[in-house]
Amino acid sequence: MKQWSQNAQEHCYACCVGSLREGNQTPELFGRSWHARLSPLYWRVPICLWVTIVTTWSVAFFWGPREKFLLYMTHWGLILIFLESLFGIIVTLKNSNGEFSDTTLGLPWYVKTYWVLYNLAVPVAFLVTLFYWCVLKSAVKKVNYSPNPTLDIMLHGVNSVVMLVELTLSAHPSRLRHIMQPLYFALGYCIFTVLYYAAGGVDPWGNHFIYPVIDWSKPEQTLVVITLTALFLALMHLLTVAIAAARDLIVRRYLTEKTGHYNDGFTA
Repeated sequence: MKQWSQNAQEHCYACCVGSLREGNQTPELFGRSWHARLSPLYWRVPICLWVTIVTTWSVAFFWGPREKFLLYMTHWGLILIFLESLFGIIVTLKNSNGEFSDTTLGLPWYVKTYWVLYNLAVPVAFLVTLFYWCVLKSAVKKVNYSPNPTLDIMLHGVNSVVMLVELTLSAHPSRLRHIMQPLYFALGYCIFTVLYYAAGGVDPWGNHFIYPVIDWSKPEQTLVVITLTALFLALMHLLTVAIAAARDLIVRRYLTEKTGHYNDGFTA
C-alpha cells in the first residue's frame, strides 16, 4: 500500500489513458492457456469461425439496408470478437513457433493489440447481453432487432459465452487499471450516435434514433441511460478482473501443473 501511494500519480495517469503495463508479463503468457497441455487454438480457432459465420449470417439477414449494419453496438461487438480471436490465434502461433524465447524484448505490437482487444471484447460482450435482455427487451417502444430467434440468441447470448470461454481458459491477466479501455470504446460509440442524430440519420424503420432508449431528441433521458450503461460496463470489467483472479487462484491452489500466474488485476 505504501509503495502504491508513492506512485499514485503515475498509476492514476496510466488508468486514465488506459495504458498497458508490461510488468512481469512475458509474451508467451498470452499465447498459452493456464494448462500446459491445452493450446489456445482449441478455442480461439472455433471462436473465430463462429464469429465469422454469425457475422455473415447477420449481414445476409439484416433487417434493413446493409449500410446501416454498423449502427448497432451488437455488431461492433461482433467485430471486436473477430479481431480479438484473430490476433489471439496469431499470438498463439507465434508462441508455438518459439518466437517469444527472448523475454527481454518486451511485448510485440501484435501481443499488445491482442491484449487491448481482449480488454474490450470481453466486457463489451457481457454488456451487450445485459443491455439487450434487461433494457431493450423491457423498453416501452420495442423494436425487433433480430427477427430470427436463433440468430437473436447467437448475437445476444452466445457472444458472452464464447468470451467467457476465452476469459476462463487464458493465462494472461485482466487488470483493474485497464477499465478505461472499454469505457473509451463506449464513449466512441456514444459520440457516433450523437453525430448520427445531428446529421439527420435514421434507423432502418425511419426512426431518428438507433436505440429507442438512446434518443437524443430526449437528451435528459438519454444521458441517464448513457450514464447507467457506462456504470454497467465498468461493472462488467470488474467482473472480468474478478473471474480472472478466481481462475488463477484455483489453478495455483488445486492443479499440480501450476503453469498459471497469479492475476495481479487488483494491483497497480
